Amino acid sequence: MFKKIILLLVAAILIGSFFYFDLNEILTLDGLKSSLSEFSQWRDESPLLVMGGFFIMYILVTALSLPGAAILTLASGALFGLFEGLVLASFASSIGALLAFLVSRYLMRETIVKRFSDRLKAIDKGIEKEGAFYLFTLRLVPIFPFFLINLLMGLTAIKSWTFYWISQVGMLAGTFVYVNAGTQIVQIDSLSGILSFKLVLSFALLGIFPLIAKVIVNIIKKRRVYKGWQKPSSFDRNMIVIGAGAGGLVTSYIGAAVKAKVALIEKHKMGGDCLNTGCVPSKAILKSAKVAKMIKHASQYGLKDLEVKLDFAEVMNRVHKVIEKIEPHDSVERYTKLGVDCIQGEAKILSPWEVEVNGKVLTTKNITISTGARPFVPPIEGLDDVPHLISDNLWEIKQLPKKFLIVGGGPIGLEMAQSFQNLGSEVTVVERGPRIMSKEDEDVAEEVTKHLIKDGVKVLTSTNLEKFEKKGDKFFAHLSSDKGNELIEFDKVLLAIGRRPNTTGFGLEELGIELNKNGTIKVDQYLRTTKYPNIFACGDVAGPYQLTHMAAHQAWFCAVNGLFGTFKKFKVHYKATPWATYTDPEVATVGHTELSAKDAGIELDVTKYELDDLDRAIAEDADYGFVKVITQKGKDKIIGATIVGPQASTMIIEFVTAIKYNLGLNKILGTIHAYPSYGEGNKYAAGEWKRSQVKQWQMDILEKFHKWRRS
Repeated sequence: MFKKIILLLVAAILIGSFFYFDLNEILTLDGLKSSLSEFSQWRDESPLLVMGGFFIMYILVTALSLPGAAILTLASGALFGLFEGLVLASFASSIGALLAFLVSRYLMRETIVKRFSDRLKAIDKGIEKEGAFYLFTLRLVPIFPFFLINLLMGLTAIKSWTFYWISQVGMLAGTFVYVNAGTQIVQIDSLSGILSFKLVLSFALLGIFPLIAKVIVNIIKKRRVYKGWQKPSSFDRNMIVIGAGAGGLVTSYIGAAVKAKVALIEKHKMGGDCLNTGCVPSKAILKSAKVAKMIKHASQYGLKDLEVKLDFAEVMNRVHKVIEKIEPHDSVERYTKLGVDCIQGEAKILSPWEVEVNGKVLTTKNITISTGARPFVPPIEGLDDVPHLISDNLWEIKQLPKKFLIVGGGPIGLEMAQSFQNLGSEVTVVERGPRIMSKEDEDVAEEVTKHLIKDGVKVLTSTNLEKFEKKGDKFFAHLSSDKGNELIEFDKVLLAIGRRPNTTGFGLEELGIELNKNGTIKVDQYLRTTKYPNIFACGDVAGPYQLTHMAAHQAWFCAVNGLFGTFKKFKVHYKATPWATYTDPEVATVGHTELSAKDAGIELDVTKYELDDLDRAIAEDADYGFVKVITQKGKDKIIGATIVGPQASTMIIEFVTAIKYNLGLNKILGTIHAYPSYGEGNKYAAGEWKRSQVKQWQMDILEKFHKWRRS
């Protein structure tokens, strides 16, 4: 900070001296003409000294963004001629521009990064990709104030050397015009006369030439991408969607809503994993388990203890009834009425415009891939000898496992662990990481672990599953950890250790569509595959989140960019993405966690409000958990929030809205929340933040003020 103050003082002294000694009067057209003979005499007497002094003065004027650079460029031509004047002015202006750029970066970039980190990241990413190109365009067109370009570019991440040489080359044409005009200084009446309308227009055309060239290059690239493919002369569809999960359903719905002709191809069941094997059945069994738990603990609410008479087959029947009740929302009948051509069959992409299904080839302008993901089944020794389950076949069992082993401490594993424990199973969770819920903060994992153990779940972390073994009619898992080896008996085992995108068997390999390291399809910011701009992907198969609501969010971009991208494209955004784990307590997060914010190098404040202080939670005997908000250091700007507690998945919506629309904690604090409600926890968290920002000296002043008012 001290160095910055010194630099500012030096700059202020130099700028003040410039005006104090009336140099601004000299650096005008009239001032130059009246002093030209005197300057010429000095040049003749001491050519190197004058040339050096002129060079340094030009650099300082440009570096300090002072008025007069144009006059100095004219003077270089008038005093030193076209060649020498061009060399002097060109290098002096570029060096001065670089100094202004560096000063701007040194003094202001750190502050700007702290204040507008999210926006600046996007700008820096664009600068990294296209910065040199756009800087060159701006330098070519003299209607843009060069001093402003210097200062603004200093706030970006463009490299100093890149800035210098692009400026050196880009400003050369304009410098030449002014230096050449300077050789005829006596004929110039005003600066505006130097750049005639035709000359400005020529520079403007020169400036936009790179943009035109870029468009031409993109057209050539596009043709090269599709080289070898025969494009149909006409198309059966505007969009073909492969996969009728959340992403595919929303993409096709939007397409049909805007009267596009859309085909939706699904080889299995409409609704995808979420309806049939994921979100819906898991939440249905969670409810049954919560009811069972409440009955067991009826005395906690002033009621006599009741006995739970479990009929597990009936619990699973209810799960399937819930699926059947929701099924019409995602049915062929509904989407057909909406205008979508629903096709049952296995799709095969033959070309960027052709999809084969049921032996028939359909042509389309665009394709959206929404094929989802499948549970990952690792190659564990002895797996085929034991009754193992994944989320796909879990819902087919009719008997409650007495001893249930769950491998994986993520959302699916934990939700099922707590559910089956509360329904009467003896559940053991095995997690090879140091804690469950690895994507959440440590205090979140600790709170959930505490409640799992309280419910009776055995949680084994930092534990490896070595192999399975069948002994007679019994099944065992061999485990190892720092504590030694352990043998666990079980009736059934659920593998819940992640999901893998479905990217094989329908033509991606033949088209050469690129995949990421994690197996998802590589897409750009418009959700186009990086190879073919008319093929899109969304949902689990695209990443970066495996969430139903993310698939639906991405689907809008696939539909709109696919159908209207020729005119306007929209970049997908993830800043305000929430996710939730429906254990008891629930866990919901949006934006940064405390851990991810620190890893990103963000200076932050952490505010925590414990829900054991919340009236509604106390009334319902659910006074546990917390609201944690991550804000920028010293500011109320919310960059993340995590809630652990009852109704966390609903409470988080307020923070999702706040992050999306840049509403700070002061806004939440000033918003009326119903009493008594869990939502009040968000307001109280905002109040905790407000109190933490108050300084003691402020309180001292207020105390003295009120004392004075009483006297």
